[in-house]
Amino acid sequence: MMNATAADIETLKAAIRDVPDFPKPGIMFKDITPLLNDTALFGRAVKLLAEPYKGRGITKVIGMEARGFIFAAPVALELGAGFTPVRKKGKLPYKTVSVTYDLEYGQDTLQIHEDALAPGEKVLIVDDVLATGGTARGVCGLVEKLGGKVEAVAMLIELGFLNGRGRLSGYPVESLIKY
Repeated sequence: MMNATAADIETLKAAIRDVPDFPKPGIMFKDITPLLNDTALFGRAVKLLAEPYKGRGITKVIGMEARGFIFAAPVALELGAGFTPVRKKGKLPYKTVSVTYDLEYGQDTLQIHEDALAPGEKVLIVDDVLATGGTARGVCGLVEKLGGKVEAVAMLIELGFLNGRGRLSGYPVESLIKY
């Protein structure tokens, strides 16, 4: 469990800007840019995301393109683990393993280098927002295809009303901020 205090959460939450009707009418976008612009808040968010996994033998932290990279890379440094990017199809230069997953209105494909994980490696998946859970579920599948073990999925923000946690049944899921 993340050891964030109520004050930590409220401070981080206050730095997240609501942008109505982006990327389309009816959507209330949670803009993390103001949080990222504040060195202390960004650092605190990274430390809070990493804290529950210290001493648990995490060897790789995976971040999804693109905002997941922002949090996953510094979390990997905090844990003394490697950082592994998962990217959209066609963006990685070496041999890849792919997963295609359903989005709210279509499908997408993610890829990871085929040599990114050794069998049995303990993996933490980190992203900025858990919405419907499709992307995180797809990444869990990639980890397992390569023989890795998903230790947990850690998110800065969880949009609970979209029930993304439900698609991650069987995996430990932690989020700092819940809407």
